[in-house]
Amino acid sequence: MVASEVKSLAVQTATATAQIGVQINQIQTSTNEAVAAIHAITATIVEVSSIATNIAAAVEEQTTATAEIARNVQHTSVATQEVTININGVSRGSTETGVAAGQVFERGGRPVPAGGAFVRRSQQLPGECQGGLRAGSPRRPMREDARVSS
Repeated sequence: MVASEVKSLAVQTATATAQIGVQINQIQTSTNEAVAAIHAITATIVEVSSIATNIAAAVEEQTTATAEIARNVQHTSVATQEVTININGVSRGSTETGVAAGQVFERGGRPVPAGGAFVRRSQQLPGECQGGLRAGSPRRPMREDARVSS
């Protein structure tokens, strides 16, 4: 009887050992699957982080480009104002020249007492227009001796 009990206990021990081995294999398989899943999750997090970094860089570049565009628009606006002022100055000079020419024409070709001053002033006008009239620059009044009276 003792031998049969020992044999029975040996069989039970072998069965239990086999079951423990199966369970250990199942735990190792589950652990390996969990490790693989963690690696996949880590790779996804790294990829998402890279994408977020690229998006942040693109937003920063866009912000810089937008600021540059705003500066260019401001400079263009100022330049447009200066051109407008210059055009107005040329227009005034043209009007003054037209008035003076009209006065010369009204005299019917008779000598104009201030003719020399008129010629000097007509020679100065292109230089003033070419140099450009700037915003806030004082306008020089025409000298009395340069005025043509009717």
